[in-house]
Amino acid sequence: MEQFKQKFIEEANDLIQDLESSCLILSSEPDNQAHVETIFRAMHSLKGGSAMFGFDMIDACTHQLETAYDMVRSGAMKVDDKLLDISFKVIDHVKDLLEENDNLSESTLQNHSQLLIKISEIVNVDDSKTKDPEHSSSSAEETYDNDINTYYIKFVPNRDIFRNGTNPLLIINELVSLGENKVYSFVSEIPVFEKIDATHCYTHWVVLLATNATKEDIQEVFMFVDVDCEVEINNLGSNLSIKEADLIEIDSEYENGADLTADLILSHLEPIVKSESISDNIEVEEKKNNIKNHSISSIRVSSEKLDELINLVSELVTRQASLSLLAENLDHKDLNPISEDIDKISRRLRDSTFSIRLIPIENMVTRFRRLVRELSADFDKNIDFITEGTDTELDKSIIEGLLEPIMHIIRNNIDHGLESVKERKALGKPENGTILLKAFYSGANVYIQLSDDGRGIDVEKIRRKGINLGHIPEDAAMSDKEILDMIFLPGFSTTTKVTSVSGRGVGMDIVKRKVTELKGEVSIDTEKDVGTTMTIKLPLTLSIIDGLLVMIDDTHYVIPLATARKCFDFSHKDLTNAVNNLIYIDDHHIPFANLRTEFGINTEPPEREQIVAIEYNGSDFGLAIDHIVGEYQAVLKSLGSMYRDQEIISGATILGDGTVALVLDPHKIISQFKFDKGSKE
Repeated sequence: MEQFKQKFIEEANDLIQDLESSCLILSSEPDNQAHVETIFRAMHSLKGGSAMFGFDMIDACTHQLETAYDMVRSGAMKVDDKLLDISFKVIDHVKDLLEENDNLSESTLQNHSQLLIKISEIVNVDDSKTKDPEHSSSSAEETYDNDINTYYIKFVPNRDIFRNGTNPLLIINELVSLGENKVYSFVSEIPVFEKIDATHCYTHWVVLLATNATKEDIQEVFMFVDVDCEVEINNLGSNLSIKEADLIEIDSEYENGADLTADLILSHLEPIVKSESISDNIEVEEKKNNIKNHSISSIRVSSEKLDELINLVSELVTRQASLSLLAENLDHKDLNPISEDIDKISRRLRDSTFSIRLIPIENMVTRFRRLVRELSADFDKNIDFITEGTDTELDKSIIEGLLEPIMHIIRNNIDHGLESVKERKALGKPENGTILLKAFYSGANVYIQLSDDGRGIDVEKIRRKGINLGHIPEDAAMSDKEILDMIFLPGFSTTTKVTSVSGRGVGMDIVKRKVTELKGEVSIDTEKDVGTTMTIKLPLTLSIIDGLLVMIDDTHYVIPLATARKCFDFSHKDLTNAVNNLIYIDDHHIPFANLRTEFGINTEPPEREQIVAIEYNGSDFGLAIDHIVGEYQAVLKSLGSMYRDQEIISGATILGDGTVALVLDPHKIISQFKFDKGSKE
């Protein structure tokens, strides 16, 4: 039972995401009927599943809100801020109920009662009536029009459906609430009393349902029991009456023990709409087959299983490195081709496995839209939140780690960046401020940019604050970028007013720390009265990278291949005699850091050394090493808590011979080297 309850919770969280997205769209497009339908169906599905798995409070509040959106569908109510505010509160409440499960807090219980009262005030109906399925059924008894279709539904539960905690009568109850109905139960398989197993279901049902609901709506009733039963749904046509007086012949067939198939029922309704119903039935069956074919195109897999798969692939990559080394040492004519094939297969397996973990950035955008909506109301600012490239995919673990820093950036955009309507008018700007979230790929990295068209950042103000706090000397010569980077220092804030949103100097510190933990970088570009752009650069994944295996003295290091542009060979004398650590490469001079010197290695260097050119902020910067071993798939391992603050080493990997190689972070090395040497951009 618990596994099916967990499945419902997972499905419910997906529905909640759809609800939030549609509610946010309705806040700017209140007449968008497609999203009204989405909300109605999601509420309907939540209601049905929650009742089945004991979430009675979810059942109660979603049922009432479903009634409200049903009134919107029928034109009896308009979408306004009051309805949307209640909708968001119900969404948050449902999240709490799912999370707390059977251990509900006192505040959650109080919130539940208050929400029910507020929803009842909106729909202005008696709760007992809206909760009564018979009332719902009778309200559907109206003059048929072309929107009312009659469906044949055959529901055959599996014999052991009770073992999964499912009550088939709740399914029937849910079906009959959709419209006028006639239910036939079949009990011929019930054995004699002595042989009855109380844990078995011996009954199946045929339901005739006249409703304006779609076939998809009916299928949603069986969403959480689809693997525990057989369901047949056929559209018999429109304008078919299923009142008692018109079902005498069908009732007679039922009493005589006939199997009420769709064809049998249709034959008794044949004088009304034979040709239309047959063609419609064929079309619906085709759609049904298409739905079945489509339903197996994707499956839900728990994150724990994916993590285990990633670990196994990582181990495979490590062992494959050992095999490659063995094949190289033995130089066996039969072993070498096998080793090369396994290397190719492991790379393809690695790429395929990691692609499974990639999810679109769109999955977290709904939370940001919600934040913008709420804070724009709190600060009385008109804000347009625009997104581009949200189909860009990132590793699931990176997506989860990005939520908090991006939320901080958006809060700062709204609180400090965007001006009030009055200020924007005075500056000749549009009344509505804009926040743009843009995502795109570049090489093996993903860039996420958050821009606003607000007042920008006063660089001189940042500089003065840095001097006052003792971070920099008063006569320090610094670039604008170096000054702006002080924003990420702990406790640094230029605002004198502390709000519930920002002003305590902790937000941007968290942004920097969280992004660094994800092996990423964050930078700022700003222009006074034009706006500010925060750029977050991230790797596609955190587990396995393609690297360049290099050596300094007798120690192996790995440089991420995505950061390396070219490799060059120089004599040790050329590097030693280089003026100001500048070396001539590709028709221009580039600065370089000799890692032997930077790492304090005092052994005798080789006569020939290599420089790996790294692209850094649009320019090349060189890293001098003893020699390059070759390309290498590096399985990243953590260095542990003792080396948590070590920035220039991003992890370690195990080589084929069992030795450990440190994985370098070239950008952090370059940044630290330039700071130590005091060179300028």
